[in-house]
Amino acid sequence: MKRPSISRSFLFAIVLGCLCVVKSYSQYDSLVVAEPQIVAMARPQQDGRMMLRWAVTTPQAWRKLNEHGYELKRYTITRNNTTLPRPIEKSMGIFRPLPLEEWMPFVEQNDNAAVMAQSLYGESFDVEGMDQLSVIVNLAEEQEQRFTWGLYAADQDYEVAQMAGLAFVDMEAYPNEKYLYKITSLVPEDVLTIQEGGVFVGLQDYEDLPKPLDLAVVFFDGKSMLSWNYAIHNQIYNSYYIERSIDGVSFKRLNDLPLTTLNNSEKTDPLRMFYTDSITNGNTYHYRIRGKTPFGEVSPVSETVSGKGEKTLAFVPHITSKYYEDDKTVLLEWEFMEEGNDLITGFQLNRSDNVDGTYKVAVRNIPPDARKVRYDSLMPTNYMTITALGKNGSSRTSFPVLVQPVDSVPPHKPKGFNGVVDSLGVVTLTWESNSDKDILGYRIFKGYNKDEEYSQITVSPHQASIYYDSVSVKNLNSKVYYQLIAVDQRFNMSEPSEVLEIKKPDFIKPTQPVFKSYEIKEGKVHLTWANSSSADVVRHEVYRKELDSLDWKLVYAIDSDQYAVSSGQWTDRDVKEGQQYSYTLVAIDDSALGSDPAPPLAVIIPKTTLYPPLEGLYGEADREKGSITIRWKAYNETNATKIAIYKGKKGGNMNLLREVAPDTKGIVDHKVSPNNEYVYLLQPVFGDGRVGGVTELNIKY
Repeated sequence: MKRPSISRSFLFAIVLGCLCVVKSYSQYDSLVVAEPQIVAMARPQQDGRMMLRWAVTTPQAWRKLNEHGYELKRYTITRNNTTLPRPIEKSMGIFRPLPLEEWMPFVEQNDNAAVMAQSLYGESFDVEGMDQLSVIVNLAEEQEQRFTWGLYAADQDYEVAQMAGLAFVDMEAYPNEKYLYKITSLVPEDVLTIQEGGVFVGLQDYEDLPKPLDLAVVFFDGKSMLSWNYAIHNQIYNSYYIERSIDGVSFKRLNDLPLTTLNNSEKTDPLRMFYTDSITNGNTYHYRIRGKTPFGEVSPVSETVSGKGEKTLAFVPHITSKYYEDDKTVLLEWEFMEEGNDLITGFQLNRSDNVDGTYKVAVRNIPPDARKVRYDSLMPTNYMTITALGKNGSSRTSFPVLVQPVDSVPPHKPKGFNGVVDSLGVVTLTWESNSDKDILGYRIFKGYNKDEEYSQITVSPHQASIYYDSVSVKNLNSKVYYQLIAVDQRFNMSEPSEVLEIKKPDFIKPTQPVFKSYEIKEGKVHLTWANSSSADVVRHEVYRKELDSLDWKLVYAIDSDQYAVSSGQWTDRDVKEGQQYSYTLVAIDDSALGSDPAPPLAVIIPKTTLYPPLEGLYGEADREKGSITIRWKAYNETNATKIAIYKGKKGGNMNLLREVAPDTKGIVDHKVSPNNEYVYLLQPVFGDGRVGGVTELNIKY
């Protein structure tokens, strides 16, 4: 079978159209690693798909992995915003490039498939009859070229990446879960050690693709040069489409193949991407761009830029000096070739707040032979240019110069300083942008104790009105503090903002409270305990259960502002005699975390209630028989075991006379003497230890 070869037109388009722009995703940002490593990225989709891409960082590792393969595993880490106690592992498969015969149907129809097939299976990596390309390809070893072009083709076509064993679409992801996808080398360790790669992502991480930023165009004589911010989205887009319109409504792509680069050196701009277009002078052209991701997605359009080409004026003005007359007035001088006076209608002075901002005309109708101008409406910061206006409609503008009078007035104190911290410890700080015209940025300070001296965490003035920081959620500091200072372009500093206090996520439960003592008095249980020592406790809760119950019941809760710092107390009035109760105690902090329960306290409530006394008690003395007879009504209380009868002389000690059965209705006392008054006390006694009321009877004998 004939080995596949690279399409000539395709490779010429890549080489001639792409070598002027910035690096491609296939180089993975020129990673420099001590040993080969697998790198991965993911892109969740709104329809529930999870698209994955991976690659490796060295040509040798790529060649070995093509032979042995990659293993992809998915670990479910969180579900419903809760971390699982143990990740759930699922094998997603083993991936290698498809065999050569399965590539052949695609090679003639898909240039990227042809490049990848040639990189994987070609006998030699060159193209007949293409001397220019041979020079480029032969600059490095063939293995390096196969690696570079292969990963380039995978970046440009997601289907090709899948065929090459470098991509996978997970169709079984769920929106309430987050996953760690881990890609592991199947190359034996004794052959080559390759570090595994992975990415942590969930469907809820989906974000709309951003539109490309900072598109600018400069028009020249017969051509225009586009540039845009490549660095800010270089982890999202690896190539771009250029669209052009004559009427500003209907746009056509200028490049069938997306623009990228395989050339990144010290001479190229790592921050911007460039494209030059040939145009006709005098016609207005409108341009916009779209980014393309390694997953085959195309971004929304950028902002549109417009203009037209004109024959260039040969002479350019140059501002040479500035003299400040006061804090509002400056005298500017510039150079311009005298030979150009007859080619221009005059000059105009332009001003902007920013060097790259929009310049507005500050002074018009400056004569062609003038070389100085006075401007008396200076702001704290001014960028000034001089434009020479050609008679043919063209113009040339000087480079901007900074005109900044003496300024010792600090910016206003920042306002609206707020912040939040998430469960991972990522802090998002926001504030209102200062209205000062000459604001340079903001300095952010941080501390872990409110009264300490805060440390600056910004290396240089931060220009946006949002800042991301991180804190450890596992240390003992429950709060973090920030202050903000505005800085102007003269480095005058504002007053510090109000101190911003942010409570960190709390994963540390409070310390355990303990019972100190208890007392049973008048049928009530009086509890005393030592409170939790944690500073963020907001409430203590008392739980109780009866002897034969398995469930604890909340019986009392007390907030932190209602008890002393070190101890708490409570009286349980809802108890029954003879019952056994167990009590425990839990401290709750302001993050709703509960402490370990206090060691249970078991309490038995003694029985103290008296049973009814005897009724119908009466007695009579029989002097003839020498006795006293005592009678009472039958005692019918259940569980009574006896009736105790005590006797004594009035004013003397009482002694037990006898104990009779509970159904006894009377007794006869023969141990009496004349001229005495006897006192009798009768009291029922019960099997559970309790007694009835005492009945007293006085009899004179």
